[in-house]
Amino acid sequence: MLKLLVVEDHALVREGLVRLLAQVEGETAVLEAPDFETALTVLDNAGDVDLVLLDLALPGIDGFAGLDILRRRYPAMPVAVVSAFDDGTTINRVLNLGASGFIPKAYSGEALLAAVREVLAGNIYRPSGGQRAQLDDQTPLPPHKVSVRPDEVGLTERQAQVLALMVRGLSNRDIAEQLDLSEGTVKIHATAVFKALGVSSRTQALVAVARYGIDFGNVF
Repeated sequence: MLKLLVVEDHALVREGLVRLLAQVEGETAVLEAPDFETALTVLDNAGDVDLVLLDLALPGIDGFAGLDILRRRYPAMPVAVVSAFDDGTTINRVLNLGASGFIPKAYSGEALLAAVREVLAGNIYRPSGGQRAQLDDQTPLPPHKVSVRPDEVGLTERQAQVLALMVRGLSNRDIAEQLDLSEGTVKIHATAVFKALGVSSRTQALVAVARYGIDFGNVF
């Protein structure tokens, strides 16, 4: 029998997911937990669980820290994040922390089941770009208490350097001079930075840096 665990604090959402996930296979047991502490208790007592579906915005714990704890404590158990925070930076960070998939809450029931089946098949599920929201000044983000390294959001060392200089207010020309690059190369790196952060402008990139607490301490 397939055994799944839904960790979600909103009762209506949790109950809806439980009913939906019962359709994944003919015999599926769907366990549930309203918070992270309860989830750990369930996992300690339930035996082997085939997949955990974890919400990021849980009470009492930073969602990314919770994911990290699950990956360390149960390394063989796949964890998929199901969240409304579906910007590119969140998705990158979740997958870099070892999640087996990221499933937006905006998905239809059919799309969510397809994503779950993909993860159960042993694959890493990532929503396509067209299904992701873009980060802007109004995009809510999950709470977190720790800083993020640039590589955790999918940035290379050079891209992190470019972004760090953007944060300091340097123009592309100034960044090019600082890094001994051509201005065209800086623009290419900037485009890659925007894509990794799920944004489309410098202003939105700076919002993402502030909201995620990206730490450039070891960039230079």
